[in-house]
Amino acid sequence: MALTLFILLLFLAAIAAVALGVCMWWLRGLPDYTNVNDFNDSQPSIMYANDSKTVLARFRLENRIPVTMNNIAPVALKSVVAIEDERFYTHGGVDLWGIARASFNNITGGSREGASTITQQLVRNTILADEMNDISLKRKIREAALALKIEDNFSKDDILTMYLNAINFGSGAYGIEAASQRYFSKHARELTLTEAALLAGIPQSPTYNNPLKYPQNAINRRNLVLQRMVVNGYISQDDYNRAVSAPLGLKPTEFSDGIVAYPYFSSFVISQLKNNYKIPETQLKKGALRIITTLDPFLQQTALDVADKKRQTLGENHDIAMTVIEPQTGFIKALVGGENYDVSQVNLATGAGGGGRPCGSAFKAFTLVTALEKGISPNTTVDCNSPATIDGYTLSNDGNKSYGTRSLASALAISSNTGFVRLIASIGISDVVETAHRMGIKSQLDARKAGAALTLGTENVTTLEMTEAYATIASEGVHRDSTPIEFISNARGQVLIDNRNPVPRSKRVLTKEVAYAAEQALELVVSRGTGTGARLASGQAVAGKTGTSQNYNDVTFYGITPQYAVGIWAGSRGKPTPLKTGTHVTDVFADFMKVALSGMPPQQFVPQESPEYEYYSDPKHQIHGVHTSSHSYSLSDDEESSRRSSRSHEENTQSESNKSSHNTKHAQDKNKSAAAQGEQDASGTRGTQNTQSSGDSPARKESGAHDVPGAQRGDQKDNKTSNNAA
Repeated sequence: MALTLFILLLFLAAIAAVALGVCMWWLRGLPDYTNVNDFNDSQPSIMYANDSKTVLARFRLENRIPVTMNNIAPVALKSVVAIEDERFYTHGGVDLWGIARASFNNITGGSREGASTITQQLVRNTILADEMNDISLKRKIREAALALKIEDNFSKDDILTMYLNAINFGSGAYGIEAASQRYFSKHARELTLTEAALLAGIPQSPTYNNPLKYPQNAINRRNLVLQRMVVNGYISQDDYNRAVSAPLGLKPTEFSDGIVAYPYFSSFVISQLKNNYKIPETQLKKGALRIITTLDPFLQQTALDVADKKRQTLGENHDIAMTVIEPQTGFIKALVGGENYDVSQVNLATGAGGGGRPCGSAFKAFTLVTALEKGISPNTTVDCNSPATIDGYTLSNDGNKSYGTRSLASALAISSNTGFVRLIASIGISDVVETAHRMGIKSQLDARKAGAALTLGTENVTTLEMTEAYATIASEGVHRDSTPIEFISNARGQVLIDNRNPVPRSKRVLTKEVAYAAEQALELVVSRGTGTGARLASGQAVAGKTGTSQNYNDVTFYGITPQYAVGIWAGSRGKPTPLKTGTHVTDVFADFMKVALSGMPPQQFVPQESPEYEYYSDPKHQIHGVHTSSHSYSLSDDEESSRRSSRSHEENTQSESNKSSHNTKHAQDKNKSAAAQGEQDASGTRGTQNTQSSGDSPARKESGAHDVPGAQRGDQKDNKTSNNAA
């Protein structure tokens, strides 16, 4: 007998050991959740403007808004405990008495009820969500073990709060805050007794008890919750009597998902998140990311308003795009991609879904910068007469106008096509391409296909990249990769991506001296050239360049101030269609900046020393030597007037000569000599010029300078001793 008992005990011990081993095996690899945020599963990510308040987009698989206990009405806490786990505050995570009671009722045919505690339900809806439909013993043991562990690590209040943030309330609402907003359009802290009881009754069967689909089922379940609250002493019988007779009182709100504001900008950010930052779709929809963008709501709305105003004047099928960048950070503060995102998702500012468009003469800025880097002064003169034939191609100025011989700065101001195709042919087309890319142009530029016409902006570029490149000039030659994202953090507040420090995105690509010289030339465009419509209040520095593509299919303006770089494009969304002749967008810039800078003191660009210029002459392309101080534009204009007077005098003299029938050979020779001298003056040819005395820095030989056929360079000594600058 003793032996039999011993064998039986040994057998039972073996079974127990095996069972224990199996249980231990089942419990292997269970997650170690020790933080409240670990249980905020599948939280939506939200994209904000730079004020951290304006919501631009939401991304979610489930609509969940976690809240703390003090943001949940006390009556809601009591109603949930009463119906789901009335012994919640006394058990240790697994309610043995509840299991026994439920088992007895189920066996004897009493009312069927579950025995899972709130803690176990929390485990089932979060940690073991993938095993929710598994009814095996393995899952139940794992669930119980985790429930016990959670009770050891968290307070009852924490567990109840985590539970209320996790469970499904139907209609896409997860958590009591989302449910409160979905069914009653209010916060969980504002729930009344009847509202709280209604919500507490839903999780048992989120579909069957859904008040929007099955209102009577919801009422019956609500009343059961109220009854359990009376039994547990949470409310009085009078409270119950009043509550059960109350209507549902629903005030439902549909959840907004995806993009909810400023769709062209927001869609651009989404593409950046996926393509540049490689954030997976699941992380975006479940990771509770807090995405703070660079968008300034005030500047964005201002940009939309001025764009809408201008759009009314453009005619049918024409649209407008706009980009605003802060030069010192590279932050995209505003972006207008078109009129109606629902009609067309092609972003005219970024080129997304479509492509770039010609920017016209705004591209001449890159040719000028390249020349400045080669030591060519902006006061070097170039033939701006029309037409010009370069490499077999004939190009002309707008309206085939001839502007005589002008300084490069003056040629830029009047936007002389012939002057700049001669310049780019002289200094090298490929060098200008390299400059444009260095300053921020990312589109491929086909130098061979475009030829010298590249400087006229014939290649497709986007408004965003052009604005970024102009911002390089405004930031004293430092290029900063533009970005629509300030920073991204997760549910724990950890910063995952941080662009608030611009240094990692910054690279000096121009010297301060070259950037300032370019800015000064671009200021001339606004003060007395084609961009006068962009002028602002006295004391505020403004520089920029207009652009027009062939037949007025595209019209642009890229303007800079110390505060902002702004790019504007107008044209047709589809097949290029001419705008009205004379259309310009400088007024859009002015209207925007007047509002954007209101209340701010005027600013000037920081003055820099003049670059070290060399004497430069290229007779083949009608480019002549340095003639005036690089900072004396009035002197340049005076000399231009003088040259025009010389040409006019020459023409008058020649005309009088042709009318005279008594000219002697001596008079004819004299007239020829005068004509030759007049031609010399008209081409800007002058005698000795001392650049040092006129304010220029000492001239230098640029190391690695590209040799250009037909071009002549000389050092300071040559410039001083020459009697003929050409």
